[in-house]
Amino acid sequence: MSIWTDLTGIAFSLEFVDAGGVPTRALIAGPDDGSDVIFLHGTSGHLEAFSRNFVPHVQAGFRCHAIDMLGHGYTGKPDYHYEIPRYVEHLVSYMDAHGVESAHLVGESLGGWVAGWLASEQPERVKSLQMVAAGGTKANPEIMERIKNSTTKAVLEDDIDLTRQRLYLLMFDGPRDVSEELVEARYAIYHHPDFQQNLHNLLCLQNMEIRQRNLMTNERLNSITVPTMVVWGNENPFGEVPEATNMSEMIAGSRLELIGSCGHWPQHEQSERYNPMSIEFITEHDG
Repeated sequence: MSIWTDLTGIAFSLEFVDAGGVPTRALIAGPDDGSDVIFLHGTSGHLEAFSRNFVPHVQAGFRCHAIDMLGHGYTGKPDYHYEIPRYVEHLVSYMDAHGVESAHLVGESLGGWVAGWLASEQPERVKSLQMVAAGGTKANPEIMERIKNSTTKAVLEDDIDLTRQRLYLLMFDGPRDVSEELVEARYAIYHHPDFQQNLHNLLCLQNMEIRQRNLMTNERLNSITVPTMVVWGNENPFGEVPEATNMSEMIAGSRLELIGSCGHWPQHEQSERYNPMSIEFITEHDG
């Protein structure tokens, strides 16, 4: 399978959108009158993380967007630290550029952190929230160092196997779920001069002082009132199940889904299980 065959059967566009002055790469598909679903990737990721999710969601009638977030992929890379309020500002600017008043947000890892932050501050912009292996509730020095070091080596050293290992780190079964096409796509992004030049801005949340002021505290989680589903892989290398349980307990009325034999990319690793679950949840809250 490849990213192209993942998208077989639907019309889609890959375009650059001016989001508050930041050229933003976006994959868009689905009927113009469908409810908007926006997929947000994780740290150092890119929109290809959701190639296995588009066809089922589009066939269910949704207007789907996957974007390269601020400073990521082929989206613009302004020279400042990419802290959570900056990501939120960029996401809202993207929504405004498309005239999207409110959307169903599906955020994986960093994307879940950003989506949850927006839901806590501007609930009118969020129809439903999925926090998929979401980051941001903990500041674990060991995990932060692992993310920083593995990403820095893969970006700054000219060895494609380092990119492959960075992707394997995300998965319960890397050799099964990481295609060479995905490796090559990420390698090309990592070795783009603009990406390398702004890596310190992208990795700023792995700095303890910066991370602490951006954390999704229990108080902030408590403030989320939109319909929420927390999705977590039982073998997530960046956070154990109690982290997901606490997240769900702090968000009143939220739903918790734990997925076995799964790491940090449930939407990709277990797409056959995840897609029906996601579509059912979005449909339920699409009033």
